[in-house]
Amino acid sequence: MASRLNPYLSFTGSAKQALDFYQEVFGGEPVVNTYSQYGEAPPGFADKIMHGMLETPAGFTLMVADAPPGMEHTPGSTISISVSGDDETELRGYWDKLSARGTVSVPLERQMWGDVFGMCTDEFGVVWMVNIAGQPS
Repeated sequence: MASRLNPYLSFTGSAKQALDFYQEVFGGEPVVNTYSQYGEAPPGFADKIMHGMLETPAGFTLMVADAPPGMEHTPGSTISISVSGDDETELRGYWDKLSARGTVSVPLERQMWGDVFGMCTDEFGVVWMVNIAGQPS
């Protein structure tokens, strides 16, 4: 899979409703993973979206999630850019450059869903998420 750049929208409990709306607008079939699918969910988050993705017939990809407790959520600042794929060298290179003069909020390391994932804010205030899929244990 080639790397791709996707908008990632954050919500405070309404990610499912937003994803359903975007499906009505753009078409496609959403793929949804809830917090409870990956172990013990934060209180009240069992059925909330940890990761949702809509790939549309026009080739758009939109990603959504419900921000977990403790993660700041400020309307107007609810978008991150996600770079994902399975080319570890390429994606780690992006990570190194994006995080070098920025702030790391989630270190680039294996996560409970099995992928290597990290989140940082670059020197310009843009939030980036890097996800390396399919890495062996």
